[in-house]
Amino acid sequence: MLSEYCGHKNWAHFKAPNSQKKIQKKNRLIPKLVIFLLIGIVFITSAYFLIPKAHTFSFCFIDQDRNLPITKNPIDIIILNDKQSPFYVKSDSLGCFKWSTKDDYIHFIIKSPYHRTDTIFRTVSTIINENITVSTDDYALMLHYYANGKLEDWKNRKNELSKMIANDATIFQVLPSGLGIEVYSKNEFIDKLTTPIKSLKNIEIIESKRYKGQIVKLKFRVKS
Repeated sequence: MLSEYCGHKNWAHFKAPNSQKKIQKKNRLIPKLVIFLLIGIVFITSAYFLIPKAHTFSFCFIDQDRNLPITKNPIDIIILNDKQSPFYVKSDSLGCFKWSTKDDYIHFIIKSPYHRTDTIFRTVSTIINENITVSTDDYALMLHYYANGKLEDWKNRKNELSKMIANDATIFQVLPSGLGIEVYSKNEFIDKLTTPIKSLKNIEIIESKRYKGQIVKLKFRVKS
């Protein structure tokens, strides 16, 4: 009776057009949802490929002679990646270091008082926990041994040092507290190393350079 009062033949006649309207609205809504979903997928995919991802490189340094991690004297590391100023870090207590960057490569220099300076370049394709073998600086190690070892034959020590160091070698000591440097001749330096005083136990080679098998430049300090 209510349907007839509203101008319809019966309830079914009243219900049919309203159901049709709901179906039409639903059919119009589905394409919009599909379009928004596709736009969202394209946006997320583009962001994934276009936004640079951070890569973590991990290295440990191994002494070539002992085949053991270099832990006693930390390795100085200079990061040289493009578009950045050089960044200075040191290896940790395990002789390792990690570096995270959005670049797809890493470029760095390693330095150590008793090992040879080297330049390392690695790309993402080789990104692993890599062990890098570092060549020993035999001359710096020998000087360190002579300066800190307990030797009875001082004459033999002088002869060995004389063979290792060039006659015109540049030798200087870095003084503590920024007081400057002290320059030594070859003979003065050998005399210093062959005089059995306690301060020699704390000598530390900072830098050494050689030419034709002899040391031509040496920088050291005596730690307090």
